[in-house]
Amino acid sequence: MSDLVLQVEHLRHGYSFGAGRLEVLRDVNLELRRGERLGIVGASGQGKSTLMHLMGGLERPSDGIVRVLGQDLYRLGEAERSRLRNRSIGFVYQLHRLLPEFTALENVLLPLLIRREKRAAGEPWAKELLDRVGLGQRYQHKPGMLSGGERQRVALARALVTRPALLLADEPTGNLDRSAAEAVHALMLDLNAELGTAMVVVTHEPALAERMARVLHLRDGTLQDSAAL
Repeated sequence: MSDLVLQVEHLRHGYSFGAGRLEVLRDVNLELRRGERLGIVGASGQGKSTLMHLMGGLERPSDGIVRVLGQDLYRLGEAERSRLRNRSIGFVYQLHRLLPEFTALENVLLPLLIRREKRAAGEPWAKELLDRVGLGQRYQHKPGMLSGGERQRVALARALVTRPALLLADEPTGNLDRSAAEAVHALMLDLNAELGTAMVVVTHEPALAERMARVLHLRDGTLQDSAAL
């Protein structure tokens, strides 16, 4: 079985406004295999977050192909694409996007409950992840009772609870202080190695980019190796 997790081929995307059009991504190509860690860096406004949305099946590209585990995301129907996202892709954002009315444990369990797994079956693994991110005493705390770093660690546990083949992290520690950011960086790398999850991280942080096995720069709508700049 192929260990190829993500394929992006000739991806293009832009936005029309009035009589004009803004081309954000012009010709993006990449492949990512099981367990690989890829960092994507670039100046603000280059389209990094847009690229993450396209790779995760959240926004349809103007042209090109995105395959996750061999499946062409944009040839799938909406229900099939949602199912693939839920089972195979984990997302971590700069803002944690936790549901404020749910406890930390319930937020982590949510992706499993969405696919109608029984809570009793998923709870041991969800608790283990919260233990692993240092929140074993916070199962029943709601987001408003947690610090920014703790909320982001809950978000990381939620992203990994389905044991996804692909983790997409968009500035995952951009709002954290240095100590909290370092803790989240270390946890991401530990769980990446243990679960074999392929990882794409968009970041402005040199400390996080340096921990990726490969770093590409998004510039002028394409991904470029450092050596090409």
